[in-house]
Amino acid sequence: MKLRIKFKKFGPVKFIGHLDVMRFFQKGLRRAEIDVAYSTGFSPHQIMSFASPLGVGLESNGEYFDVEILTPISSQDFMDKFNAVSVPWIQVTDVRLLPDKAGNAMASVAAAGYTISFRESRGFEDGWHQKFEAFMSQPQIMVTKATKKGTAEIDLKPAIYDYKVSEDSLYLLVNASSEGNIKPTLVMDAFAAYCGERLRENALMITREETYGSKVYKDGNVKYIPLAEFGEWME
Repeated sequence: MKLRIKFKKFGPVKFIGHLDVMRFFQKGLRRAEIDVAYSTGFSPHQIMSFASPLGVGLESNGEYFDVEILTPISSQDFMDKFNAVSVPWIQVTDVRLLPDKAGNAMASVAAAGYTISFRESRGFEDGWHQKFEAFMSQPQIMVTKATKKGTAEIDLKPAIYDYKVSEDSLYLLVNASSEGNIKPTLVMDAFAAYCGERLRENALMITREETYGSKVYKDGNVKYIPLAEFGEWME
């Protein structure tokens, strides 16, 4: 059985890197006595695939990984058993059974939604709401992005799928696919430069709210769907 696990990560563990989070779940699944499937060969390992890694210092309500298990278990029992042995700042919030032909979590990622709020020392003067609307109204938002081969000039605007400005925060839905992954800090650095400012260290508080896959319809429209919704809840 291939399961998709959704979890949230917050508080002090936001400073733990992706590899340590992977190790935490490997050990947690053993402590919870979940019958996980292992690969064969000289160095067997749990058959597990994480979705888009979360940057250090970011909290999340929508992280995912896929895991294969050998013994059937209900979604609620999985959550109860794992959360009982987990730390308070990492909690499983959903478990879904994936169809046989489903792609793995990493390959399925198309977009991610983030809530961004500013600390008092945000480095922007009042009126940032109107400035962000003007920033997004530009025909192009050109930035320099680091790549595996060095740096490249890219247009950020097509990678920002949606945004909402509220009184004290900003929501961004951005490309998170392997081909065009955009970090929210890259958008905010570009916005700061547009304002003639430079983001101060730790100026932002960022929470990943959800990670999405995509569904393309016959008319060409694209709908972004939470990764959990590609599977079914197990009773």
